[in-house]
Amino acid sequence: MNNFEFKNPTKILFGKGQIENIKNEIPKGAHILMLYGGGSIKQNGIYDNVKIALADFKVEEFGGIPANPEYDVLMNALKIIKEKKITFLLAVGGGSVIDGTKFLSSAALYKGEDPWEILSKPIRTEVGMPFGTVLTLPATGSEMNSGAVITRASLKQKLGMGGPGLFPQFSILDPTVVQSIPKRQLANGITDAFTHVLEQYLTYPIDAALQDRFSESIMQTLIEVAPKVIANPSDYKAASNFMWCCTMALNGLIQKGVPTDWAIHAIGHELTALYGIDHARTLAIIAPSHYMKNFEDKKEKLAQLGQRVFGIHSETTDEIAKKTIVALEGFFHSLDIKTKLSEYTEDYKGTAEIIEKLL
Repeated sequence: MNNFEFKNPTKILFGKGQIENIKNEIPKGAHILMLYGGGSIKQNGIYDNVKIALADFKVEEFGGIPANPEYDVLMNALKIIKEKKITFLLAVGGGSVIDGTKFLSSAALYKGEDPWEILSKPIRTEVGMPFGTVLTLPATGSEMNSGAVITRASLKQKLGMGGPGLFPQFSILDPTVVQSIPKRQLANGITDAFTHVLEQYLTYPIDAALQDRFSESIMQTLIEVAPKVIANPSDYKAASNFMWCCTMALNGLIQKGVPTDWAIHAIGHELTALYGIDHARTLAIIAPSHYMKNFEDKKEKLAQLGQRVFGIHSETTDEIAKKTIVALEGFFHSLDIKTKLSEYTEDYKGTAEIIEKLL
């Protein structure tokens, strides 16, 4: 096992009715900017609950953060932060809204002339404007980590950022929000979280037995609850396990002491930038081929995954590993996730060459 440091300062408030406790987590007298996406929170009651909880605070609002948080949109929110002298940010949404809020947290205190430098250079954020989150779409784990990915459509770029100053002060995780999520988004969330685990697990053995078992348990749980939560999002038990799996998949715990591989995400981000394909679906496109392309380097962990998670038992390591890739693709298909780029766009020729140059 490799040496590591681990610190995660985010406070989690998990369960029904936790939104009302926001008032206890935000400093008194704070001037809040509440950020959200396309407005679904106004249909499912989350918006009203948050507003009630913030009744004693001065609150500004900024809606319309898109599914891939867009730099130019976020710059409009940054103007409000500056003009209104905001002191606290509250993200009410999924990973895109939270990622956008993290960028704003950094940009609000950035001393340079162009906030894009935070992403393009990139610049590690040591101190950001404090913020909290109310998670409405489990998937990315952004509610309990310090990373974010931002899109700039005009440049066809999707870049990452991070740093210790970008951990949320707190995150509200109420599984009842899952009941209002469309099936497509639920499938995306499951796929995203599952692939987060794969990126931290499917490298090579390093005798990190506990981290492996943590990772395997998250994947096993996602496989178990996936059909339940998609069939009945109101199933509180299934929704709770789904939500917590998504958070645990990317809060830093399972990556400590082990080598990681984020190539699937790196390539997937470029597919989203080029074609606008849902982030999770780009991961399903890339993963099976990535593991076959790098088979020799990854076959031992592939075989371990196959045996422990998919219950595959054959005579040789190579046989188990190859059947594991098939099983993984089958899992994505069970979620109605297509795994070929040609199933998303006819204009795919030359894509590999474009991405190779970018990366």
